[in-house]
Amino acid sequence: MICSLLTQTPLSLAYFGDSPSIYKTPNHLPISLASPRVFLGPILSPAIRAFCSKSGEVGGMASSLRNQGSMSYLTQREAAEIDETLMGPLGFSVDQLMELAGLSIPTSIAEVNKPSEYNRVLAICGPGNNGGDGLVAARHLYHFGYKPFVCYPKRTPKPLSSGLVTQLESLSVPFLSVDELPVDLSKDFDILVDAMFGLSFHGSPRPPFDNLIQKLVHLPNCGQMQQKSPVIVSVDIPSGWHVEEGDGGEGIKPEMLKFSGPHHFLGGRFVPPTIAEKYKLHLPQYPGTSMCVRIGKPPQIDISALRENYISPEFLEEQVEADPMNQFRKWFDDAVAAGLKEPNAMALSTIGKDGKPSSRMVLLKGVDKDGFVWYTNYESRKARELSENPHASLLFYWDGLNRQVRVEGFVQKVSDQESEQYFHSRPRGSQIGAIVSKQSTIVPGRHVLHQQYKELEEKYADGSSIPKPKHWGGYRLQPERFEFWQGQQSRLHDTLSTSIVLL
Repeated sequence: MICSLLTQTPLSLAYFGDSPSIYKTPNHLPISLASPRVFLGPILSPAIRAFCSKSGEVGGMASSLRNQGSMSYLTQREAAEIDETLMGPLGFSVDQLMELAGLSIPTSIAEVNKPSEYNRVLAICGPGNNGGDGLVAARHLYHFGYKPFVCYPKRTPKPLSSGLVTQLESLSVPFLSVDELPVDLSKDFDILVDAMFGLSFHGSPRPPFDNLIQKLVHLPNCGQMQQKSPVIVSVDIPSGWHVEEGDGGEGIKPEMLKFSGPHHFLGGRFVPPTIAEKYKLHLPQYPGTSMCVRIGKPPQIDISALRENYISPEFLEEQVEADPMNQFRKWFDDAVAAGLKEPNAMALSTIGKDGKPSSRMVLLKGVDKDGFVWYTNYESRKARELSENPHASLLFYWDGLNRQVRVEGFVQKVSDQESEQYFHSRPRGSQIGAIVSKQSTIVPGRHVLHQQYKELEEKYADGSSIPKPKHWGGYRLQPERFEFWQGQQSRLHDTLSTSIVLL
């Protein structure tokens, strides 16, 4: 199989992929392996000598990488062995690896370039497996909310490639011929996926790919024209580069192409433990069900430049439920249906007698006509402040839907019976945790908590009922005011407020 480098302009990424085979060079090269894509960050010329056999320059690159965390090393022979193992005893097929590779591309793009800002994508696909990666990426980009276009000048009759074309056509993804492409790609596209040639390529690019490469090489300097520059994403290596000697002067030159670049991702997550153990690979933990994980140094960003141009349906007053509790349930159900993580998470803000506010995240555990319920330690700071001032506010934020809800109201404890019933519905581990955890207090160390937990775990190992501690129970906020917020473009957000008159 092939190894891959992915780069972007101006937000660069680099990766190895399809399979764990690394740069084709006899030197030992750095890699954090988790095929099909290992994102190691942009490479800067002359550090691009990693593609040639000058060990000194490769070592310099390796040193830079080591500063970003624990790295693993593979020789070309070892990489080839892994290829053979994946495609042999482990039973992976070309289309499986291509699918995983193609998925990692849009997954990583979406981490950096949101479809609300970078929507129009042109995938320029070559005739080989590298082009197949581009076709798979285009299909996933469509489902991720982007608007992909495909330029595939040299189609092959292979079933794998023709099947990918059929899949894209079924989604009405436009295929553009070379003649149909605009002279200036930056005017029509926000992201340009360069999936023409990979690490198996040698020689000089032939028509029409030579001209396509030049289109990417000679993109106008949009910075001087006060417009957003398109992002260039190169699969494998930038097309036109020599695999072992790097850029010969005629290839694509992303503006940010260095190992100290801002965005580094490790993609794919299917490397079997046997391979990881044999080659002593250091694989990081992936967050949740994500297909990629950010590695290396955190990006240096301008906080003032961070912004999201929300795209949401209009939230009109005539669409709002007459009862604000019903409107909340409607939006809450939308958040659950969208698969958002912990849609019941809410910020609870309280103020004690000293007048100083404090906030923390808690979990909603019940909502009905009487209000919003959560459970906590009655000896915590929030409990003390609620006893001094029984008024609080809740804030729900659902990022994936561009929505938030604020609720203000009067707070009181739920009945002991209600707290008792919920306590015994919790996992036994959580019940023991509620006894051990003394919120808002200082403990000598985590080892003390673990020891107390272990003792209680042994005490109730026979399955007997665990008594609810007196210092633990629930609160209910009876709403007096709601505010529903829906993010919209250009900061023209929709905000609807309603107050409840308590009789």
